[in-house]
Amino acid sequence: MKVVYEAANIMDAHLIRHALEAAEIPVYLKGEALVGGMGELPLFGVVQVCVPEIVWPQAREVVESVGLGPASGAAPEEGAEGDGEAGMVFGA
Repeated sequence: MKVVYEAANIMDAHLIRHALEAAEIPVYLKGEALVGGMGELPLFGVVQVCVPEIVWPQAREVVESVGLGPASGAAPEEGAEGDGEAGMVFGA
């Protein structure tokens, strides 16, 4: 799985998730359960929207078309191995 979007809040994460699912891209929200554990304290940057590496370029286009902010990371390298989390670049 590769991070395609770092959500500012849980609502943004779900908006992106639904847009990706509408494009038939499988989605996993990483860190979603952590938001409830903080109670009323604001917690930002914990929820990441992840997709399989093979559909990451297509998912990035969907994320950018939603208009909530730029997609995370750079294009995956050809022949890269691993789970896609090493060497990721966040923010823009």
